[in-house]
Amino acid sequence: MSPDAITLPGLVDSHCHLDFPDLVSDLPAVVARAKAAGVERMVTICTRLRQESNVRAIAEAHEGVFYAAGTHPMSAAEEPMATVDQLVQIARHPLMVGIGETGLDYHYSADSADVQQRSLRIHIEAAQETGLPLIIHARDADEDMARILSEGVLVKPYACVMHCFSSGENLARTASDLGFYLSVSGIAAFPKSGELRDIFRHASVDRILVETDSPYLAPPPHRGRRNEPAFVAHTARAVAHLWDLSPEDFAKATSANFDRLFTKAARARAAA
Repeated sequence: MSPDAITLPGLVDSHCHLDFPDLVSDLPAVVARAKAAGVERMVTICTRLRQESNVRAIAEAHEGVFYAAGTHPMSAAEEPMATVDQLVQIARHPLMVGIGETGLDYHYSADSADVQQRSLRIHIEAAQETGLPLIIHARDADEDMARILSEGVLVKPYACVMHCFSSGENLARTASDLGFYLSVSGIAAFPKSGELRDIFRHASVDRILVETDSPYLAPPPHRGRRNEPAFVAHTARAVAHLWDLSPEDFAKATSANFDRLFTKAARARAAA
């Protein structure tokens, strides 16, 4: 084990990309290191529906790994538009536990805003239809994101997590008012992320998840290198104090939150 490795039992990496080339080529070792670090469960995310079978196969091959599927907003203009029926069909698989990631990204893809919004609304409807939580990617689109998410709830309530949350205070407040969850990534452990840490500090700990978004956004002391699920322990240890919790209690709290949001994964664990 690396000298930088730490162990924090009971963790869940609620968002990673195990099918990406940086990780899939080393997958057995990546999963083993995660388990050694105390990461009991992971959700690997399919970002293009044509790759759903590959992501599903990873979940089927590794105990404690679940998956979610959707069309990433940065791919929305390149991929065939998903349908509600298509997402509902995929959601019948016992290891498929979330809808997305979907959302809005105007930082890199503002020219496809209309397509992204149509895709987001389809994913919202699929979350409403299946009862699975919506997994949201948001960047530089806070106003439209808050509006569309709120409009969806008025039609029919649904569950949601703002994955890798790094948006502004207003969107965090909207998510909180809607009963949604915020997910902490390695960004919150970066030295210059004081404003983001303040947003998390004022959020209720019973609406917090923790993730890696690996292979991206590795927390210190791994920043600048490939991220992997084992490193969620570093993020958890770095941010637990925001809620006056020990890292161990933070791991327990976020795992309980995961079970409350990702109810299908919780049922699978209880049945195992």
